[in-house]
Amino acid sequence: MIQRFAAVAAAILLCASPVFAQEGKPLRTGVDGTFPPHAFPKPGGGIQGFNVDVFTEVAKRMKRPITIDAVSFSTLIPGMSSGRYDFIAAPTTVTKERAENMLFTAGYLWTYFQFGIKKGSKPLTGWADLKGKAVAVNKGTPYETISKAEGTKNGFEVQAYDSQADAVQAVLSGRAYATFVGNTSVQYIAKQTPNFVADLALKGEKLHWAAPVPKDNPKLRAELQDALDCMKKDGTMVKLYEKWIGPSEPDGLERTITPGYGVPGMPGYDATPHELHCG
Repeated sequence: MIQRFAAVAAAILLCASPVFAQEGKPLRTGVDGTFPPHAFPKPGGGIQGFNVDVFTEVAKRMKRPITIDAVSFSTLIPGMSSGRYDFIAAPTTVTKERAENMLFTAGYLWTYFQFGIKKGSKPLTGWADLKGKAVAVNKGTPYETISKAEGTKNGFEVQAYDSQADAVQAVLSGRAYATFVGNTSVQYIAKQTPNFVADLALKGEKLHWAAPVPKDNPKLRAELQDALDCMKKDGTMVKLYEKWIGPSEPDGLERTITPGYGVPGMPGYDATPHELHCG
């Protein structure tokens, strides 16, 4: 059952061994700690999830310890811009606007948009069905941007919350008719929450989830992507995907290595060929 909880600001230090911890300066990053299955509280304290496991392994392969803050998603990009974070470990949708201001690794997951509704509600067939209703979203995300644009065209309210858990609670309590978020989150929450169901999926356009770094740090972008690509090559990404999300598709980005650094077709993409060296 999904429960309401505030995002926690405590950082956790993850390291594989004393030798590993001494190898280099800790990587500082953050996740939305209320966004299962990517990052969410675990019993006894701390956070768990797909992205926590992925970037703990990335840091291990880079021979650096890592600190992961669990915060509101809306604080992550400003936090990186201010120098608090070296990169963002939360799943971050690659858009042209964002890619003009940050460097992205290659995508490590496909994402598409999906609605979640309260069990017993009439399923949606499109945005127009929401006229006169309300949609709950996570503040500071593309889900908020897209929903507001559609709300203006189709006459519905958009409620922005500090966490996806709060957005789901708005649906369950009747304050909102639906939540609009990524497919992995909707499907995971539906499995955990009897009164919540995954509804209309907008599969027409798959988007990349990737890790952003500051625009002036291509070296870190390359190091992160090399580790992610090696994890794709040896099957680690698929194992983590199937642990937290479900069966991996043959064309899944968790198993597909794309050329160059970054997302092809997006600002900041570097198509220069490079050889992958995996330890």
